[in-house]
Amino acid sequence: MSFGIKHQLREIFRYKLAAAGIGILIILIGISIYTIIAIPYDVATYLWRGGEGIWLDCPRNALPSWINTFSSKKLPETIVLDTQKEQRDVTKVIIPISEVMSKIRIEFTFNYNYDDFPNEINLFYTATYDKLPPLITVYWTKPGSQQIKINDLILRQSGAYYISIDGTLANNLQAYLSQKIGGTPEYTFNSIIGLFAVEDSSALRIDMVSPLKGRYDVVIEGTLFEKNSDIDAKLVIYGKVYGFAGTDHLRRDLSIALLWGTPIALSFGVVAALSITVIQMIVAALSAWFLGKVDFIIQKVTEINMILPFLPILIMLSVFYSFSIWVLLLIVIALSIFGSGVKTYRATFLQIREFPYVDAAKAYGASSLRLVFLYIIPKVLPTIIPSLVMSVSSFVFLEAAMALLGLGDPIAPTWGKIIDDAYSSGALYKGYYYWVLEPSLLLILTALGFAFLGFSLDKMFNPKLKEM
Repeated sequence: MSFGIKHQLREIFRYKLAAAGIGILIILIGISIYTIIAIPYDVATYLWRGGEGIWLDCPRNALPSWINTFSSKKLPETIVLDTQKEQRDVTKVIIPISEVMSKIRIEFTFNYNYDDFPNEINLFYTATYDKLPPLITVYWTKPGSQQIKINDLILRQSGAYYISIDGTLANNLQAYLSQKIGGTPEYTFNSIIGLFAVEDSSALRIDMVSPLKGRYDVVIEGTLFEKNSDIDAKLVIYGKVYGFAGTDHLRRDLSIALLWGTPIALSFGVVAALSITVIQMIVAALSAWFLGKVDFIIQKVTEINMILPFLPILIMLSVFYSFSIWVLLLIVIALSIFGSGVKTYRATFLQIREFPYVDAAKAYGASSLRLVFLYIIPKVLPTIIPSLVMSVSSFVFLEAAMALLGLGDPIAPTWGKIIDDAYSSGALYKGYYYWVLEPSLLLILTALGFAFLGFSLDKMFNPKLKEM
């Protein structure tokens, strides 16, 4: 038996397409195993739904980080400075000035050596007090420049100051820059440009303005009016690249859905293809063997089912009922039991039931079920395997299509869900090509893997194809 398996494997690897297909599938299976172990499904769904604002520190619509490897322009990465973490570039000092009042000074320092401006700048804070909220003033210092006052804030428990969308700050920075360089910028000015731009004539034109590289300081000075009052702050300077897959409009790391989309796609496609093929084969074998009323009923049900439109029915059910992906899989299998494959297999089984070895087994007293499952069905298995393998990709695309139509599992992070979100957010129109290309390439790669292997198996089991 081991010799037979080795011989079959040797025969498969004679075909370059088969080797390529097996290689692709091994990579996808490896990714699936890693994903299941490293990111359990409940953790993945929690992350994908963005529980408890876990993506607040991630940039919105960021390109994959590997873009910087191939780009002459170095795009910024996200910088997070937090007083609640031990960071070398973060200092926090509280100085008592009376029995109840204190002064607080928080300083964030960071080096900015990128060729483009950040995406956003936000200051998150948490204030601890009983009745009197702390008062703070935020200052910004560019490399080799004077300190700029950003804003005065009264802190109410926890919250955020969105520096990059502060219109008043943008106007003040524009006035400051215009006075310094003796001209007014000829474009829509914003706080990010004002806080990072080189302060010379290049800042007047949008095609010439560039960020000033070097060491920046952000200082928060405040007053605490109660004895046990305190402030913690987090400065997030959002970049334009993140991770190996980038982020979406909700700041979510696309790698979560790309990784988990692999085991979901493979399991959905393989289970659907295998279940439907096996069930159809059994139904067709019973129909061909028993004939009479059994055959009549099975064939009529099959003909009725073939008339009914599969995809519109599936869409209609998904519109009225919200399914999990596994319930969707069961519905796909149920709607496909009496498919066209039943008639194809029946025609083959009608020929096999007349073979001499079947008559011999019948003469020895073999039961009908024994004849069907041990003598008739095994005869066609080798010819079924290639079409079974090639049909997997069609079910993978079916799941992706349902998700793209907004009818898939709303919780499961899948390739189709990524494409649906990208379409809904106008990703291609806005130039976020990675958002669509990454899941699309994985879908194509999966289809090619099964197609290469299936076509090679078909050549093995169908000698006529070897001549082509």
